[in-house]
Amino acid sequence: MIERLLRSPLALAAALVLCAFLGAGAYAGLQALLPHAGSDRAMHDYIIAHPEVLMESVDRYNASERAKAEREQSDAAQKALAAIGPRVETPYAGAWAGNPKGDVTVVAFMDYACGYCRASLPAIEQLLKTDPGVRIVYREIPVLGPDSVVAARWALAAAEQGKFLAFHSALYATDGPSTENIAAAARLAGLDLARAEATIKSKAVEDELLSNSDLGQKLRMTGTPTWVVGKQVLYGARDYAGLAQAVAAARKGK
Repeated sequence: MIERLLRSPLALAAALVLCAFLGAGAYAGLQALLPHAGSDRAMHDYIIAHPEVLMESVDRYNASERAKAEREQSDAAQKALAAIGPRVETPYAGAWAGNPKGDVTVVAFMDYACGYCRASLPAIEQLLKTDPGVRIVYREIPVLGPDSVVAARWALAAAEQGKFLAFHSALYATDGPSTENIAAAARLAGLDLARAEATIKSKAVEDELLSNSDLGQKLRMTGTPTWVVGKQVLYGARDYAGLAQAVAAARKGK
């Protein structure tokens, strides 16, 4: 298709208009890919011979714009984090793991329907095993549908009974937060079901979910998992090395 578009000067002009629409950066990127282009005619001839450079230029421009947006998102989130203060590191009841007096807190915003959250669990487990100075604070932020909301409420009810981790692990061991899986996880965790049924409807649980949603907006979250480690806000799944590196940076910055 690109070859057909670039068979005439008119098509070339259209392609350059596309670059102009995307921004001057794309055009500059295209020029950078044409080391021998000393004139418009030379550029035309080079593109005819190498039509793939047009899309490569657009790809480079898009990658540059994505990186710029990510930097802006991170900068804004870090400023918001400074304003939020210790609120983000304060767990709800028993929704935490590790050393209660740890020198570094890793805050994990998670959703039980999130595959990337599930993929991050081994990294958290390894971090807890290898670093006795870390505390994990789990924040429920159900963004993937009604079942996620119900699961988050039950997790907070489990936290009030001191059985958060048991419920958390049992539910993530299933294929997702369905009604049946939530009930099975609650039983496996040994929850007082009558007490939990009352708790999931409580104002305390409702306020916690609203608070977490507010934190998510302030931290420019676009999905789960999202992490707060020291002064850093990290987006997306992290392996053990990534979490350990963030913890080391937070420790160094103290």
